[in-house]
Amino acid sequence: MIPELKTILLAMTPINELRGTIPISITIFNLSVFKTFFLAVIGNMIPIFFLLWFWKALSKTLTRRSKAINHVVTWIFKRTRKRFYKKYSSYGDLALILLVAIPLPFTGAWTGTVAAFLFGIPYWRSLGLIFVGVLIAGFVVTMATLGIISII
Repeated sequence: MIPELKTILLAMTPINELRGTIPISITIFNLSVFKTFFLAVIGNMIPIFFLLWFWKALSKTLTRRSKAINHVVTWIFKRTRKRFYKKYSSYGDLALILLVAIPLPFTGAWTGTVAAFLFGIPYWRSLGLIFVGVLIAGFVVTMATLGIISII
């Protein structure tokens, strides 16, 4: 399999995303920095188009099938929005961008889709905010891979 395709496929995975893909593509696949960045961002964003739709569709399907599931899902939404509404209100769109951009475990574009769904952020707005976060994360990880910045 060609390194470019491997880069895209690696970036599509939920744990790896572009945080693991960029170092692998630059150091192991020997792709150029610009090609790696571009392919990793594309690969990271491909599943996001579907995930933003998927969570809503899954929620609707499950809540229609069972009153118990409907009750649990409703409770989760109310609790999550109640607990984090003030934080989201204060930081607004920056909260979602930072959640995606900060290269730490359990953050990233996949997690960003769940957060966007839970907070009811519209599809296209979520997609744009997650894209900005992915670009920032890609830049940070690329700079760290090149040794220009140090991440502890």
